[in-house]
Amino acid sequence: MDTIASLFSFITTPVSWVIVQFHSVYGKIFGPDTGWAWGLSIVSLVILIRICLIPLFVKQIKATRAMQTLQPEMKKIQERYKNDKQRQSEEMMKLYKESGTNPLSSCLPILAQSPFFFALYHVLNGIASNQTIGVINESLLASAQKAHIFGAPLAAKFTDGSAKVEALGASLTDVRVVTAIMIVLMSASQFYTQRQLMTKNVDTTVKTPFMQQQKMLMYVFPVMFAVFGINFPVGVLVYWLTTNVWTMGQQMYVIRNNPTPGSKAQAAYLERLTKHVTDHGKTRRRSEKTIIKAIVAKGRDRNEFERGFINALTKSGLVAQADGTVVKGEAQAATLTEDGVATAAAAKRQQPKRQTKAQRQSGGTKAAGDSPSDASDSSDSSEKTTSLEKSDEPQDAKPAAQQPPKGGSNGRSRAQSGQRKGGPQRPKSPSKK
Repeated sequence: MDTIASLFSFITTPVSWVIVQFHSVYGKIFGPDTGWAWGLSIVSLVILIRICLIPLFVKQIKATRAMQTLQPEMKKIQERYKNDKQRQSEEMMKLYKESGTNPLSSCLPILAQSPFFFALYHVLNGIASNQTIGVINESLLASAQKAHIFGAPLAAKFTDGSAKVEALGASLTDVRVVTAIMIVLMSASQFYTQRQLMTKNVDTTVKTPFMQQQKMLMYVFPVMFAVFGINFPVGVLVYWLTTNVWTMGQQMYVIRNNPTPGSKAQAAYLERLTKHVTDHGKTRRRSEKTIIKAIVAKGRDRNEFERGFINALTKSGLVAQADGTVVKGEAQAATLTEDGVATAAAAKRQQPKRQTKAQRQSGGTKAAGDSPSDASDSSDSSEKTTSLEKSDEPQDAKPAAQQPPKGGSNGRSRAQSGQRKGGPQRPKSPSKK
Protein backbone atom coordinates (compact mmCIF):
# COMPACT_ATOMS: atom_id res chain seq x y z
CA MET A 1 0.00 0.00 0.00
CA ASP A 2 2.82 2.41 0.87
CA THR A 3 4.53 1.75 -2.45
CA ILE A 4 1.38 2.30 -4.50
CA ALA A 5 0.45 5.40 -2.50
CA SER A 6 3.92 6.85 -2.98
CA LEU A 7 3.78 6.26 -6.73
CA PHE A 8 0.46 8.11 -6.98
CA SER A 9 1.17 10.74 -4.38
CA PHE A 10 0.88 13.43 -7.07
CA ILE A 11 -2.90 12.86 -7.03
CA THR A 12 -3.54 11.50 -3.52
CA THR A 13 -1.95 14.53 -1.87
CA PRO A 14 -4.17 17.11 -3.66
CA VAL A 15 -7.31 15.02 -3.04
CA SER A 16 -6.54 14.65 0.67
CA TRP A 17 -5.79 18.38 0.90
CA VAL A 18 -9.17 19.28 -0.67
CA ILE A 19 -10.99 16.95 1.72
CA VAL A 20 -9.21 18.48 4.72
CA GLN A 21 -10.11 22.01 3.61
CA PHE A 22 -13.79 21.16 3.27
CA HIS A 23 -13.65 19.29 6.60
CA SER A 24 -12.33 22.35 8.37
CA VAL A 25 -15.39 24.30 7.14
CA TYR A 26 -18.06 21.67 7.87
CA GLY A 27 -16.36 20.74 11.18
CA LYS A 28 -17.17 24.17 12.57
CA ILE A 29 -20.85 23.61 11.78
CA PHE A 30 -21.48 19.93 12.57
CA GLY A 31 -18.44 19.07 14.69
CA PRO A 32 -15.03 17.78 13.50
CA ASP A 33 -15.64 14.11 14.39
CA THR A 34 -19.14 13.72 12.92
CA GLY A 35 -20.07 11.80 9.81
CA TRP A 36 -21.76 14.90 8.41
CA ALA A 37 -18.49 16.84 8.38
CA TRP A 38 -16.52 14.08 6.63
CA GLY A 39 -19.40 12.94 4.42
CA LEU A 40 -20.16 16.45 3.16
CA SER A 41 -16.44 16.95 2.55
CA ILE A 42 -16.51 13.98 0.14
CA VAL A 43 -19.70 15.28 -1.51
CA SER A 44 -18.11 18.72 -1.94
CA LEU A 45 -15.05 17.06 -3.49
CA VAL A 46 -17.32 15.37 -6.06
CA ILE A 47 -19.11 18.62 -6.89
CA LEU A 48 -15.79 20.44 -7.32
CA ILE A 49 -14.46 17.72 -9.62
CA ARG A 50 -17.63 17.63 -11.73
CA ILE A 51 -17.65 21.40 -12.13
CA CYS A 52 -14.10 21.20 -13.44
CA LEU A 53 -15.20 18.42 -15.83
CA ILE A 54 -18.05 20.42 -17.42
CA PRO A 55 -15.93 21.26 -20.52
CA LEU A 56 -15.29 17.53 -20.98
CA PHE A 57 -19.01 16.88 -20.57
CA VAL A 58 -19.78 19.38 -23.34
CA LYS A 59 -17.20 17.66 -25.52
CA GLN A 60 -18.83 14.33 -24.73
CA ILE A 61 -22.23 15.66 -25.88
CA LYS A 62 -20.76 16.93 -29.14
CA ALA A 63 -18.99 13.60 -29.73
CA THR A 64 -22.21 11.68 -29.07
CA ARG A 65 -24.15 13.93 -31.47
CA ALA A 66 -21.46 13.47 -34.12
CA MET A 67 -21.62 9.69 -33.70
CA GLN A 68 -25.40 9.77 -34.11
CA THR A 69 -25.03 11.89 -37.25
CA LEU A 70 -22.68 9.29 -38.71
CA GLN A 71 -25.00 6.39 -37.98
CA PRO A 72 -26.57 6.26 -41.49
CA GLU A 73 -23.10 6.19 -43.08
CA MET A 74 -21.96 3.56 -40.61
CA LYS A 75 -24.95 1.41 -41.48
CA LYS A 76 -24.16 1.66 -45.20
CA ILE A 77 -20.57 0.57 -44.59
CA GLN A 78 -21.71 -2.38 -42.51
CA GLU A 79 -24.15 -3.53 -45.17
CA ARG A 80 -21.62 -3.08 -47.97
CA TYR A 81 -18.79 -4.97 -46.24
CA LYS A 82 -20.79 -7.33 -44.07
CA ASN A 83 -18.69 -10.29 -45.27
CA ASP A 84 -15.34 -8.52 -44.86
CA LYS A 85 -14.82 -7.45 -41.24
CA GLN A 86 -11.31 -6.11 -41.84
CA ARG A 87 -12.41 -3.86 -44.69
CA GLN A 88 -15.39 -2.80 -42.61
CA SER A 89 -13.11 -1.70 -39.76
CA GLU A 90 -10.85 0.18 -42.17
CA GLU A 91 -13.77 2.07 -43.68
CA MET A 92 -15.09 2.91 -40.22
CA MET A 93 -11.75 4.35 -39.14
CA LYS A 94 -11.59 6.32 -42.37
CA LEU A 95 -15.06 7.72 -41.72
CA TYR A 96 -14.07 8.74 -38.17
CA LYS A 97 -10.94 10.44 -39.48
CA GLU A 98 -12.76 12.37 -42.21
CA SER A 99 -15.51 13.57 -39.86
CA GLY A 100 -13.13 14.32 -36.97
CA THR A 101 -15.03 12.18 -34.45
CA ASN A 102 -13.74 9.71 -31.89
CA PRO A 103 -15.90 6.90 -30.42
CA LEU A 104 -13.95 7.12 -27.15
CA SER A 105 -14.87 10.77 -26.62
CA SER A 106 -18.13 9.74 -24.96
CA CYS A 107 -16.07 8.09 -22.18
CA LEU A 108 -13.99 11.18 -21.38
CA PRO A 109 -15.78 12.19 -18.13
CA ILE A 110 -15.45 8.66 -16.73
CA LEU A 111 -11.79 8.43 -17.70
CA ALA A 112 -11.07 11.87 -16.24
CA GLN A 113 -12.67 10.90 -12.91
CA SER A 114 -10.64 7.69 -12.58
CA PRO A 115 -7.52 9.31 -11.00
CA PHE A 116 -9.63 11.11 -8.38
CA PHE A 117 -11.54 7.94 -7.62
CA PHE A 118 -8.28 6.02 -7.24
CA ALA A 119 -6.84 8.69 -4.94
CA LEU A 120 -9.95 8.80 -2.75
CA TYR A 121 -9.97 5.01 -2.52
CA HIS A 122 -6.39 4.99 -1.19
CA VAL A 123 -7.09 7.84 1.24
CA LEU A 124 -10.04 5.95 2.76
CA ASN A 125 -8.12 2.68 2.79
CA GLY A 126 -5.35 4.49 4.64
CA ILE A 127 -7.89 5.62 7.22
CA ALA A 128 -9.19 2.04 7.59
CA SER A 129 -5.63 0.71 7.94
CA ASN A 130 -4.75 3.41 10.50
CA GLN A 131 -2.13 4.94 8.17
CA THR A 132 -1.57 8.60 7.42
CA ILE A 133 -1.69 9.51 3.74
CA GLY A 134 -1.29 12.80 1.94
CA VAL A 135 -1.94 15.73 4.27
CA ILE A 136 -4.04 13.67 6.69
CA ASN A 137 -2.03 13.54 9.90
CA GLU A 138 -2.66 11.45 13.02
CA SER A 139 -5.22 13.81 14.56
CA LEU A 140 -7.26 13.93 11.34
CA LEU A 141 -6.89 10.15 11.02
CA ALA A 142 -8.39 9.62 14.47
CA SER A 143 -11.21 12.06 13.68
CA ALA A 144 -12.04 10.29 10.40
CA GLN A 145 -12.11 6.89 12.13
CA LYS A 146 -14.70 8.18 14.59
CA ALA A 147 -16.94 9.50 11.76
CA HIS A 148 -20.01 7.36 11.01
CA ILE A 149 -22.67 7.74 8.32
CA PHE A 150 -25.94 6.27 9.60
CA GLY A 151 -23.94 4.03 11.91
CA ALA A 152 -21.38 2.87 9.31
CA PRO A 153 -17.74 4.10 9.49
CA LEU A 154 -16.32 5.86 6.40
CA ALA A 155 -13.60 3.22 5.98
CA ALA A 156 -15.84 0.13 6.50
CA LYS A 157 -16.71 -2.27 3.64
CA PHE A 158 -19.51 -4.75 3.05
CA THR A 159 -17.00 -7.63 3.03
CA ASP A 160 -15.29 -6.65 6.31
CA GLY A 161 -15.45 -9.09 9.20
CA SER A 162 -17.01 -8.41 12.56
CA ALA A 163 -13.63 -7.93 14.28
CA LYS A 164 -12.54 -5.17 11.89
CA VAL A 165 -15.91 -3.45 12.06
CA GLU A 166 -15.89 -3.54 15.86
CA ALA A 167 -12.40 -2.02 15.84
CA LEU A 168 -13.92 0.94 13.99
CA GLY A 169 -16.63 1.25 16.63
CA ALA A 170 -19.63 -0.10 14.71
CA SER A 171 -21.72 -3.24 14.32
CA LEU A 172 -21.54 -5.59 11.34
CA THR A 173 -25.31 -5.35 10.74
CA ASP A 174 -25.27 -1.57 10.48
CA VAL A 175 -22.36 -1.63 8.08
CA ARG A 176 -23.91 -4.20 5.74
CA VAL A 177 -27.36 -2.59 5.75
CA VAL A 178 -25.95 0.87 4.98
CA THR A 179 -23.55 -0.39 2.31
CA ALA A 180 -26.23 -2.57 0.68
CA ILE A 181 -28.66 0.36 0.44
CA MET A 182 -25.96 2.61 -1.02
CA ILE A 183 -24.95 -0.04 -3.58
CA VAL A 184 -28.56 -0.46 -4.70
CA LEU A 185 -29.04 3.32 -4.99
CA MET A 186 -25.76 3.65 -6.88
CA SER A 187 -26.71 0.91 -9.39
CA ALA A 188 -30.28 2.21 -9.77
CA SER A 189 -29.11 5.77 -10.49
CA GLN A 190 -26.66 4.49 -13.09
CA PHE A 191 -29.39 2.40 -14.76
CA TYR A 192 -31.88 5.30 -14.82
CA THR A 193 -29.28 7.67 -16.25
CA GLN A 194 -28.50 5.33 -19.13
CA ARG A 195 -32.15 4.47 -19.68
CA GLN A 196 -33.32 8.06 -20.05
CA LEU A 197 -30.52 8.57 -22.55
CA MET A 198 -31.68 5.60 -24.64
CA THR A 199 -35.43 6.18 -24.43
CA LYS A 200 -35.59 9.98 -24.75
CA ASN A 201 -32.42 11.38 -26.31
CA VAL A 202 -31.61 8.95 -29.14
CA ASP A 203 -32.66 9.34 -32.77
CA THR A 204 -35.20 6.52 -33.15
CA THR A 205 -35.24 6.74 -36.96
CA VAL A 206 -31.83 5.08 -37.28
CA LYS A 207 -30.99 1.62 -35.96
CA THR A 208 -27.27 0.86 -35.75
CA PRO A 209 -24.95 -1.29 -33.64
CA PHE A 210 -23.96 1.86 -31.75
CA MET A 211 -27.45 1.96 -30.25
CA GLN A 212 -27.24 -1.73 -29.41
CA GLN A 213 -23.94 -1.07 -27.65
CA GLN A 214 -25.47 1.73 -25.58
CA LYS A 215 -28.41 -0.51 -24.72
CA MET A 216 -26.03 -3.22 -23.54
CA LEU A 217 -24.15 -0.74 -21.34
CA MET A 218 -27.45 0.19 -19.74
CA TYR A 219 -27.52 -3.26 -18.13
CA VAL A 220 -23.78 -3.89 -17.79
CA PHE A 221 -22.83 -0.80 -15.78
CA PRO A 222 -25.33 -1.33 -12.93
CA VAL A 223 -24.16 -4.94 -12.56
CA MET A 224 -20.53 -3.80 -12.46
CA PHE A 225 -21.31 -1.23 -9.77
CA ALA A 226 -23.11 -3.87 -7.71
CA VAL A 227 -20.25 -6.39 -7.99
CA PHE A 228 -17.41 -3.99 -7.25
CA GLY A 229 -19.43 -1.98 -4.74
CA ILE A 230 -19.20 -4.63 -2.06
CA ASN A 231 -15.42 -4.02 -1.97
CA PHE A 232 -15.70 -0.22 -1.76
CA PRO A 233 -15.47 1.66 1.57
CA VAL A 234 -18.49 3.67 2.64
CA GLY A 235 -16.70 6.90 1.73
CA VAL A 236 -16.13 5.68 -1.83
CA LEU A 237 -19.79 4.65 -2.09
CA VAL A 238 -20.71 8.18 -1.04
CA TYR A 239 -18.42 9.46 -3.80
CA TRP A 240 -19.94 7.28 -6.54
CA LEU A 241 -23.53 7.82 -5.43
CA THR A 242 -22.99 11.58 -5.47
CA THR A 243 -21.37 11.57 -8.91
CA ASN A 244 -24.17 9.37 -10.31
CA VAL A 245 -26.83 11.73 -8.99
CA TRP A 246 -24.91 14.68 -10.47
CA THR A 247 -24.68 12.93 -13.84
CA MET A 248 -28.39 12.10 -13.79
CA GLY A 249 -29.40 15.71 -13.06
CA GLN A 250 -26.94 17.13 -15.58
CA GLN A 251 -28.21 14.80 -18.28
CA MET A 252 -31.84 15.61 -17.50
CA TYR A 253 -31.07 19.31 -17.99
CA VAL A 254 -29.34 18.67 -21.33
CA ILE A 255 -32.12 16.40 -22.58
CA ARG A 256 -34.76 18.98 -21.71
CA ASN A 257 -33.02 22.05 -23.15
CA ASN A 258 -30.73 20.69 -25.89
CA PRO A 259 -32.16 17.38 -27.13
CA THR A 260 -30.82 15.19 -29.90
CA PRO A 261 -32.47 15.84 -33.31
CA GLY A 262 -35.04 13.20 -34.16
CA SER A 263 -35.50 12.03 -30.57
CA LYS A 264 -38.59 12.02 -28.38
CA ALA A 265 -36.99 14.70 -26.25
CA GLN A 266 -36.78 16.98 -29.30
CA ALA A 267 -40.48 16.44 -30.04
CA ALA A 268 -41.38 17.45 -26.46
CA TYR A 269 -39.00 20.44 -26.56
CA LEU A 270 -40.33 21.77 -29.88
CA GLU A 271 -43.88 21.39 -28.58
CA ARG A 272 -43.04 23.57 -25.58
CA LEU A 273 -41.13 26.02 -27.78
CA THR A 274 -44.04 26.28 -30.22
CA LYS A 275 -46.47 27.12 -27.43
CA HIS A 276 -44.18 29.79 -26.01
CA VAL A 277 -43.34 31.43 -29.35
CA THR A 278 -46.95 31.51 -30.55
CA ASP A 279 -48.11 33.01 -27.24
CA HIS A 280 -45.42 35.69 -27.00
CA GLY A 281 -44.40 36.09 -30.64
CA LYS A 282 -40.68 35.93 -29.84
CA THR A 283 -37.93 33.78 -28.35
CA ARG A 284 -36.72 34.36 -24.80
CA ARG A 285 -33.32 32.64 -24.50
CA ARG A 286 -30.18 32.40 -26.54
CA SER A 287 -30.39 28.60 -26.60
CA GLU A 288 -33.82 28.81 -28.26
CA LYS A 289 -32.43 31.08 -30.97
CA THR A 290 -29.57 28.65 -31.52
CA ILE A 291 -31.94 25.71 -32.02
CA ILE A 292 -34.27 27.67 -34.33
CA LYS A 293 -31.26 28.85 -36.32
CA ALA A 294 -30.11 25.25 -36.76
CA ILE A 295 -33.60 24.16 -37.87
CA VAL A 296 -33.85 26.94 -40.45
CA ALA A 297 -30.37 26.14 -41.80
CA LYS A 298 -31.32 22.49 -42.45
CA GLY A 299 -33.85 23.40 -45.12
CA ARG A 300 -35.27 20.25 -46.72
CA ASP A 301 -33.20 18.03 -44.43
CA ARG A 302 -35.48 18.73 -41.44
CA ASN A 303 -37.01 15.78 -39.64
CA GLU A 304 -40.75 15.40 -39.00
CA PHE A 305 -40.64 17.21 -35.64
CA GLU A 306 -38.79 20.20 -37.10
CA ARG A 307 -41.15 20.41 -40.07
CA GLY A 308 -44.10 20.35 -37.69
CA PHE A 309 -42.54 23.21 -35.73
CA ILE A 310 -42.10 25.36 -38.86
CA ASN A 311 -45.66 24.60 -40.01
CA ALA A 312 -47.06 25.52 -36.60
CA LEU A 313 -45.29 28.89 -36.77
CA THR A 314 -46.64 29.48 -40.28
CA LYS A 315 -50.22 28.73 -39.20
CA SER A 316 -49.81 31.28 -36.40
CA GLY A 317 -48.62 33.96 -38.83
CA LEU A 318 -44.97 33.76 -37.73
CA VAL A 319 -41.79 33.15 -39.70
CA ALA A 320 -38.51 31.77 -38.36
CA GLN A 321 -35.49 33.78 -39.51
CA ALA A 322 -31.97 32.59 -40.33
CA ASP A 323 -30.56 34.27 -37.21
CA GLY A 324 -32.90 32.31 -34.92
CA THR A 325 -35.43 35.08 -34.29
CA VAL A 326 -39.15 34.90 -35.04
CA VAL A 327 -41.05 37.70 -36.80
CA LYS A 328 -44.61 38.23 -37.99
CA GLY A 329 -45.34 36.94 -41.46
CA GLU A 330 -47.17 38.63 -44.37
CA ALA A 331 -50.54 37.16 -43.40
CA GLN A 332 -50.29 38.62 -39.90
CA ALA A 333 -48.94 41.97 -41.09
CA ALA A 334 -51.88 42.37 -43.48
CA THR A 335 -54.29 42.45 -40.55
CA LEU A 336 -52.83 45.62 -39.03
CA THR A 337 -55.01 48.70 -39.33
CA GLU A 338 -53.84 52.25 -39.85
CA ASP A 339 -53.77 52.78 -36.08
CA GLY A 340 -51.47 49.79 -35.67
CA VAL A 341 -54.12 47.60 -34.00
CA ALA A 342 -54.26 43.98 -35.15
CA THR A 343 -57.61 42.65 -36.27
CA ALA A 344 -59.09 39.40 -35.02
CA ALA A 345 -58.55 37.26 -38.11
CA ALA A 346 -55.69 37.20 -40.57
CA ALA A 347 -56.52 38.30 -44.09
CA LYS A 348 -55.94 35.63 -46.65
CA ARG A 349 -54.72 36.37 -50.14
CA GLN A 350 -57.43 35.66 -52.74
CA GLN A 351 -56.20 33.73 -55.74
CA PRO A 352 -58.01 34.42 -59.08
CA LYS A 353 -59.96 31.51 -60.50
CA ARG A 354 -58.57 29.89 -63.60
CA GLN A 355 -60.62 30.61 -66.77
CA THR A 356 -61.44 28.13 -69.47
CA LYS A 357 -60.17 28.45 -73.02
CA ALA A 358 -63.56 29.64 -74.29
CA GLN A 359 -63.69 32.36 -71.60
CA ARG A 360 -60.24 33.60 -72.51
CA GLN A 361 -61.16 33.72 -76.22
CA SER A 362 -64.50 35.49 -75.63
CA GLY A 363 -62.75 38.17 -73.56
CA GLY A 364 -64.97 41.20 -72.95
CA THR A 365 -67.84 40.13 -75.25
CA LYS A 366 -69.52 38.45 -72.30
CA ALA A 367 -72.35 40.47 -70.89
CA ALA A 368 -71.89 42.04 -67.51
CA GLY A 369 -74.85 40.15 -66.07
CA ASP A 370 -73.65 36.75 -67.22
CA SER A 371 -72.34 34.56 -64.50
CA PRO A 372 -69.30 32.34 -64.93
CA SER A 373 -71.58 29.33 -64.87
CA ASP A 374 -73.66 30.68 -67.79
CA ALA A 375 -70.53 31.32 -69.77
CA SER A 376 -69.27 27.87 -69.15
CA ASP A 377 -72.68 26.41 -70.12
CA SER A 378 -72.67 28.35 -73.39
CA SER A 379 -69.15 27.30 -74.17
CA ASP A 380 -70.01 23.69 -73.41
CA SER A 381 -73.11 23.87 -75.66
CA SER A 382 -71.08 25.40 -78.51
CA GLU A 383 -68.47 22.70 -78.19
CA LYS A 384 -71.21 20.05 -78.19
CA THR A 385 -72.80 21.56 -81.32
CA THR A 386 -69.50 21.56 -83.13
CA SER A 387 -68.87 18.00 -82.19
CA LEU A 388 -72.39 17.00 -83.40
CA GLU A 389 -71.87 18.69 -86.74
CA LYS A 390 -68.67 16.80 -87.20
CA SER A 391 -70.33 13.56 -86.24
CA ASP A 392 -73.05 13.96 -88.97
CA GLU A 393 -70.56 12.92 -91.60
CA PRO A 394 -70.95 9.28 -92.64
CA GLN A 395 -68.46 7.13 -90.86
CA ASP A 396 -68.33 4.61 -93.71
CA ALA A 397 -67.76 7.16 -96.49
CA LYS A 398 -64.25 6.07 -97.29
CA PRO A 399 -62.45 5.84 -100.64
CA ALA A 400 -63.28 2.80 -102.69
CA ALA A 401 -59.67 1.79 -102.58
CA GLN A 402 -60.08 1.00 -98.93
CA GLN A 403 -63.14 -1.26 -99.62
CA PRO A 404 -62.05 -3.97 -102.03
CA PRO A 405 -64.90 -5.28 -104.30
CA LYS A 406 -65.77 -8.92 -104.67
CA GLY A 407 -64.62 -9.11 -108.26
CA GLY A 408 -61.00 -10.01 -107.58
CA SER A 409 -57.97 -8.18 -108.95
CA ASN A 410 -59.67 -6.98 -112.19
CA GLY A 411 -62.46 -5.43 -110.16
CA ARG A 412 -59.94 -3.61 -108.00
CA SER A 413 -58.19 -2.10 -111.03
CA ARG A 414 -61.49 -0.97 -112.61
CA ALA A 415 -62.56 0.59 -109.31
CA GLN A 416 -59.31 2.50 -109.07
CA SER A 417 -59.58 3.79 -112.69
CA GLY A 418 -63.16 4.97 -112.19
CA GLN A 419 -62.49 7.07 -109.08
CA ARG A 420 -63.70 10.64 -108.99
CA LYS A 421 -61.30 13.46 -108.40
CA GLY A 422 -61.99 14.99 -105.03
CA GLY A 423 -64.74 14.30 -102.57
CA PRO A 424 -65.93 11.01 -101.24
CA GLN A 425 -65.98 8.12 -103.68
CA ARG A 426 -69.19 6.21 -104.42
CA PRO A 427 -68.75 2.50 -104.08
CA LYS A 428 -69.59 0.52 -107.24
CA SER A 429 -71.76 -2.53 -107.16
CA PRO A 430 -70.15 -5.73 -108.39
CA SER A 431 -70.82 -6.62 -112.07
CA LYS A 432 -73.34 -9.35 -112.79
CA LYS A 433 -72.30 -12.08 -115.13
